[in-house]
Amino acid sequence: MKYPGKDRRVRERLRLSLPARVQVREDAQTEWTEMTRLADLTPFGAGFSLTRPVDTGRLVHLTLPMPRQLRCFDHVEDQYRVYALVRFMRAEFPVGARAPGFKFGVAFAGKRPPESYQLDPKKRYEVFEPETQGGLWKLLEQTPTAGQIEKKESRLSVPVEVTVELYDERWNITAREDTVTENISRRGAAVYTTIKAERGRFVRLTSPRYQTSAFAVIRAHRTGNDGIPRLHVEFMDREWPLEEFG
Repeated sequence: MKYPGKDRRVRERLRLSLPARVQVREDAQTEWTEMTRLADLTPFGAGFSLTRPVDTGRLVHLTLPMPRQLRCFDHVEDQYRVYALVRFMRAEFPVGARAPGFKFGVAFAGKRPPESYQLDPKKRYEVFEPETQGGLWKLLEQTPTAGQIEKKESRLSVPVEVTVELYDERWNITAREDTVTENISRRGAAVYTTIKAERGRFVRLTSPRYQTSAFAVIRAHRTGNDGIPRLHVEFMDREWPLEEFG
């Protein structure tokens, strides 16, 4: 993560294992909270692990005993309460574990969230440079569409055999299906499937051919002119290997 205009001292990530409370809102009535410890910290972002995934571009709320000399506001409060944007997520699989763990990198975005977040906590944002030196990151709303990933990177219209697994909020597999992709790129895919799930749910795609397993978030569910339903997904924890296609 870059910090234009900020000096080397504040750019460097400090290895501070501070306790942190992470709060995630799913909708107006539903939220969940998890305690963790930071892996690193700057005045403008942090890294930590959670047992549950959170989509990149989502806002989370952190409460932590941040050193006052690193704060951008609330210098006299015991706890630092800040909204943060998820910049990346990576799944990890501890040996013998029933479910994966997730590492996150977040960018601090301020004391209060945008009004659009109050209306839709699952709304996704991007960050851009602050107007003043030393300021926190500013947020810009994303407007995702079913074809968003295709616009960023061309997909290959190839049928890759995959197993699709759908997870619930407690990390139980609620549906599984062997199927093929309609198209695929390093960052996402469209998959033929009878599994029905709303936008924002997480799935896992596994391919023996590629010896690859990747977590993905559902961006859209649609039925084509051929009457066959598809899921449009974006890979979250890794890129899909496509070397053999050149």
